[in-house]
Amino acid sequence: MSDDEREIEDLQVEVAALLSDHVYAPLLEDQHVCGVLPAPSQAPAVRAVLGGRNETEPARLTAYEIPLRDGEDLRTPHDVVALLRAAHTGTHIYPRSRVTSVMGMDLYLVDPAEVMEAPFTTDDWAATLLRCLAHPTDPAEDRRGARLRGFLFRAGGVLRLYMDSDEVAGVVAADVRVGGALTALLAALPSLLGEEYRILQAPDDPHCRYLVDLTDW
Repeated sequence: MSDDEREIEDLQVEVAALLSDHVYAPLLEDQHVCGVLPAPSQAPAVRAVLGGRNETEPARLTAYEIPLRDGEDLRTPHDVVALLRAAHTGTHIYPRSRVTSVMGMDLYLVDPAEVMEAPFTTDDWAATLLRCLAHPTDPAEDRRGARLRGFLFRAGGVLRLYMDSDEVAGVVAADVRVGGALTALLAALPSLLGEEYRILQAPDDPHCRYLVDLTDW
């Protein structure tokens, strides 16, 4: 197996994991993910199936094939989700050559040049942040850093994270605004939990020792 083929396989795995969040939570409006299929014949693409929640009747499902390559680069799983949302929203005229069927479902071959990616939503940012904290790539590294013990969505687009780490004792809450530089926030979070000038008392929250305000970070 070539390195290119392995990269495509790994990306299909990541896309399937990301889209699995939308089996129960809708991807958009009343549309849920009813299936994620690796394109046949090792094609560098993934097929996503949309329909109503728990829908299994092929005639009521719609499949979209989205290419995973963007020139010489690979799309990210979030790029795939954005293209999928855009392809299923509004009116798109597909030439006959890009409409076919598979397993009794209509299958649309998405041309990214003809579709404007849907923007990343606040829910997407929040889900990504929580997923990264709850399922770190390197669990051993996470144990030396900060662990997610809980979370609570607050008013004004604030997400309260309940964390512990080797650097501070007990459970510490951190208020963050989802979106933006998640990678930088995740990397800095263990040290930010102990920065004294950020510490606020949280008398109305019995679930933590203290609160760290990172909403302007």
